[in-house]
This record gives sequence, C-alpha cells and structure tokens, in this order.
Amino acid sequence: MEYVNQEGLRIDGRRVNELRKIQCKLGVLKRADGSALFEQGFTRVLVAVYGPREITQRRKKLHDKAIINVEYSVATFSMTRRKKTSKRNKISQEIANSIRKSFETVIQLELFPSSQIDIFIQVLQADGGIIPACINASTLALIDAGVPMTDYLCSCSCSFIDEENLLDLNHLEEDSGGAIVTVTLLPEYNKITLLRVYSARIKMKNFETILKLGQNGCKRIADLMKSAIKEHTINQVNSRGIL
Repeated sequence: MEYVNQEGLRIDGRRVNELRKIQCKLGVLKRADGSALFEQGFTRVLVAVYGPREITQRRKKLHDKAIINVEYSVATFSMTRRKKTSKRNKISQEIANSIRKSFETVIQLELFPSSQIDIFIQVLQADGGIIPACINASTLALIDAGVPMTDYLCSCSCSFIDEENLLDLNHLEEDSGGAIVTVTLLPEYNKITLLRVYSARIKMKNFETILKLGQNGCKRIADLMKSAIKEHTINQVNSRGIL
C-alpha cells in the first residue's frame, strides 16, 4: 500500500504534517462534574469526570493529596478489528495506567487531601490516535469540572512511513508496520510528560525529527482546545445571563 503518493498526499488526502479535523465539545453529560466529547477525524472519545469527592476505598486514601482513578473502555462496535477479551483487557489497563500517571503530573492533587478524582473514558469510534484523543478529551473534561491543573495536557501521534514523517496517524497508517510515536506535552512549558514508542525500530535521526513534529502537533491541538474552552465559557455566561 502507498501511504504517501507522488503529490505528497496521504491515504485520506492530508499532507504529511497535517492534523485531521478536530472538534471539541465540553459539558456534554449533565450528571458528571465535567465532561467532553473529542473528535479527531473518525476517532471519537467521550470522557466523564467526577470529583474531587470523598474517597470510596479507604485503603487507597492519601492524607496529603487526592488520588486519580482512570477507567478506560472501548465500545465493541467502534473497533476496526477484534481482539481476544483477555488481551483487550490488558491493553485497556495499560492505557488507563499511562493516562493516570500523565495526569498525576499536572493536576494539583495536594489541594484535595483524602479525596479522589474519577476519570471515565469511552472510545466511541476508533480510527487511529486513540491514546492522544483520550488524553485530550480528559484534559477538556477536567477543565470543565474545574479541576486545577498546572497546564493543559495535549497529545499527538506521529510516525516515519514511506521515508516521510507523518503527523496524526489514522488506523491504516498505524497498521503500516512503522513505529508509532505518541507524544504528550505540557505546551506552556514545552515539557514532554509521556512518550510511547510502539512497533518497529526507528533510527535516532528520524526519531528526533518525529519528536519535534509531535511537539508541534501538540501545540496546535492545544490552541484548538483553548478555542473550544473559550467558546464553551462564553456560551455558559450567555445562557446564565451573567453579562
């Protein structure tokens, strides 16, 4: 399969450094303290946040800060290919742990001792870039819930395929056999908090270029998220007649 044609276009018509179309909606679930729907291309992720609230499992209680619980699930109809339940459960747990650890670095947990923050993530449609979409959706839902963070947490995938550096992979590109690099960034500090490299080996010179591409992608996604938050805030103010 040709992933980049002679005109420099990918399978879905994008340029090599082009993001898929991104749409963000905050406050989509009324019963949650915070929620968000994040769409990137045909990948759709819904996140609900509850808390900070009183901890339910006393053995996990920390007296000096809150704990974060992350539950990750994928709707069965969303998957382009099926995996055995045991393998799927293991992967889901690994993804949940990675996301939890990432947010432990940015949420100001010390402000909420003896509390918990629950993040429920559901992948409604999977077409590549699932982990980045989950992280971006979780950031929006946490902001909607009013959970204080030191910075946005933004994520993007990239790879080196057909001698080209590609940004924001769809599922066909992820299945190409090339290395999948997921970059998670604090855009204000330009600090990488999570770096995942999956699949094939990659040369260092290519890796450094891909890393920069991923960082730039994260910053562009952060700008889109900020615009969505601003729009949501204005709509909330107008609907309540504050101004």
